[in-house]
Amino acid sequence: MGAVVTYLVYLAISVSLTVGAGLVLSRSGRVFLRDVFGGDQALAEAVNRLLVVGFYLLTLGFVVLAMRPSGQITSVPQAAGVLSVKIGEVLLVLGALHLMNFAIFRRIRRRPAPGATGAAGAAGAAGAAEAGGTTGAARGGPQPAPVPHQGPQPGILPREPQDVH
Repeated sequence: MGAVVTYLVYLAISVSLTVGAGLVLSRSGRVFLRDVFGGDQALAEAVNRLLVVGFYLLTLGFVVLAMRPSGQITSVPQAAGVLSVKIGEVLLVLGALHLMNFAIFRRIRRRPAPGATGAAGAAGAAGAAEAGGTTGAARGGPQPAPVPHQGPQPGILPREPQDVH
């Protein structure tokens, strides 16, 4: 089995694994992002497409870079060894990118709702409910648990204060 055949098999397996993982991530991520963005279907679909394109670019870029020749392939056992190492590398990259996507989704989900600024936001929402206004919970939306204000967090921009009447 020559090097050309070995690398063609590697490409077929790697691209199939990448596309399969991308489809699963896209399908599952779509539902999650719809929830994260408060039911905004268009925004959830747009973010999902961007994440999937980034996933494909990173993974397929790695697949192509990993095609460096590893010497002459003169036997089937040697070809199997090369394939197992190369496909193992692709699987590790796919797993790492999946975990990275999951971490991004988790970080997006943990963001406070607009207008909720920790305990002050919760108190404002309670005041709005007492005054006859509606809160996210009254509209049926999920509400994050009140979090005491701990100052600015790295990587999160401060939000503009909003009046609650």
